Amino acid sequence: MKMMTMINLMRGSVMKIHGLSSASRCLAAEGGVRGLSSSSSPRVCIVGGGPAGFYTAQQLLKARQNAAVDIYERLPVPFGLVRFGVAPDHPEVKNVINTFTQTAQHERCSFHGNVNVGKDVTIDELRQAYHAVVLSYGAEGNRSMGIPGEDLPGVFSAKDFVGWYNGLPSNKELHPDLSFETAVILGQGNVALDVARILLAPVEMLKETDITQNALEALAGSKVRRVLIVGRRGPLQIACTIKELREMVNLPNTRADMLPADFEGIAEALKDLPRPRKRLTELMMKAVKEGGDDKAEKCCGFRFFRSPVEVLAGADGKRATGIRLALNKLEGSGESARAEVTGQLEDVDCGLIISSIGYKSIPIDPAVPFDPRRAIVPNEMGRVQDTAGLYCSGWVKRGPTGVIATTMNDSFDTAHVLIQDMEAGKLDLSVNKPGAQAITALLQTRGVRTVLFSQWEKINAEEEKRGKSQGKAREKLLDVDEMLKIAWS
Repeated sequence: MKMMTMINLMRGSVMKIHGLSSASRCLAAEGGVRGLSSSSSPRVCIVGGGPAGFYTAQQLLKARQNAAVDIYERLPVPFGLVRFGVAPDHPEVKNVINTFTQTAQHERCSFHGNVNVGKDVTIDELRQAYHAVVLSYGAEGNRSMGIPGEDLPGVFSAKDFVGWYNGLPSNKELHPDLSFETAVILGQGNVALDVARILLAPVEMLKETDITQNALEALAGSKVRRVLIVGRRGPLQIACTIKELREMVNLPNTRADMLPADFEGIAEALKDLPRPRKRLTELMMKAVKEGGDDKAEKCCGFRFFRSPVEVLAGADGKRATGIRLALNKLEGSGESARAEVTGQLEDVDCGLIISSIGYKSIPIDPAVPFDPRRAIVPNEMGRVQDTAGLYCSGWVKRGPTGVIATTMNDSFDTAHVLIQDMEAGKLDLSVNKPGAQAITALLQTRGVRTVLFSQWEKINAEEEKRGKSQGKAREKLLDVDEMLKIAWS
């Protein structure tokens, strides 16, 4: 009742905004309205300010000329995994931020950071204020290995390790111990290769990127010289792309460390492989054959047909000093091949273990259906199961797979489905919805102050200023309170 009363009160003020002076319209934008009359505008709320959220917003704004879109993000800063997931030495991938910025600055789009949906405001409250709500909040959780010892010091998830060197506020206190010679990464996707490359790359290659200064200093003193990237299946099932593999095998002062036995019979299978898989496999086989420079101080390589069964602790039991692997054989072939244990075990001494077996989405609100087994919001083409007006896009829709282009296409698909439902009358657009005007007022009663995109730009300017003084692209702020102070200054 309180929410409905708030919405009814706000409807009158929303109707009055059309026709205000330019100065008044700027004030109205603080509530996310930007001078639009709500009576003719479908209002859509997007939960999550990462790639899925921005791509969904972009397509909605393009496809429906009178749609107004508000993006809510838990952190004070936008862009999600483009900011916190993309490797610092891949600045070209982050160029998509320019497109997202154009979307955020669109006259029919507003960004609201520092809003924790599910805590500060419920999904039901958002659904009352908007014609449609799109869940695009990604995958914040970590998949568990489910083995003894995985909680020992010295074991990290790749998500947290990446967050540490990319400046995710929740990972700023990670402090990984890099005083050991060997690191083991479990999983063989692009994230695993990113982590391996960051661990072994010369600091000179990283110091001009946007890697955090504390990570740069830790890596400068790192004793890690050997990185093994472990997978349960074989070379023909590896999940990385050729770009990341090529960067790994071409790392300066680093030689390939592969086991020729892992590649037995692979040459005969090459002729029947699809071209991308064939090129990837040929590059690995070339690395095995050449071996690399014996004078190289570091080494990096894959270990195939192995699954983790236990993290081994030192004599005092206080931290990880190794990992026990089960040796596997493959049943079947190609992408569908399954790893079956043989009963043989292998122990690897290492002081750093990073689990890169996948991110996972987590439930956001009891009102939203959730499939705990698949760790997604159950949906059909982006329509959330049994919940009219609720949609999803990105990883929370399909699981944490693919690259940014995959998320783009997926998010466009969700936007198209939403537009189809508008045009088919499945969403009642005759009902006046107040959108952010009501939600912002509601948040104020709960002591929550939002960060608008123009306020994020203050944070952005400060980060670029700090980076410039150190010869870097930017120096990310790591503390949320400091972000807020600058945003609201």
